[in-house]
Amino acid sequence: MRIKSFFQAALLLCFAPAAFAIEVVHISVPEASIVGRGTLTYAFWDIYDATLYAPQGKWDKNKPFALSIKYNWPLEGKSIADRSVQEMRKQGFQDEVKLATWNTQMKAIFPDVRQGTVLTAVRAQGGKTVFYEDNKMIGSIKGDEFGQYFFDIWLSEKTSAPDLRRNLLGQQ
Repeated sequence: MRIKSFFQAALLLCFAPAAFAIEVVHISVPEASIVGRGTLTYAFWDIYDATLYAPQGKWDKNKPFALSIKYNWPLEGKSIADRSVQEMRKQGFQDEVKLATWNTQMKAIFPDVRQGTVLTAVRAQGGKTVFYEDNKMIGSIKGDEFGQYFFDIWLSEKTSAPDLRRNLLGQQ
């Protein structure tokens, strides 16, 4: 009996971060369902697993949706923010003043992550992007422009990870 309880507890701990992300998604996105999921791989390392949620599993950039990322490697929050800004530049955004402001905001929000950490970004009504670590809100950034370029890192045709994009959009 003790062995069974131990394995049940261990299993619960392994899936707890993902369960928290799903809880946040269902509270933030009406009728949330998975659109797609995929893994960002660099060389032969799986850096993170991403899941896109949208109402009834149909993504529309003009409606609330959420992107959850479960990290497989430790990364510093400031590195995640810096990489996000680099990717926004690749999308064609060139306003360096706004990029610097967004970088500062993201560095204040993004925590250092370790294997198993789940960060979720929710594109809310009114153009606000709300960030969660597991089930805890860790910050938000206002503005449609930020949300567009932030989520375009994964969802734009100009993404640097086209296979991940296809998987997230359920096209593969």
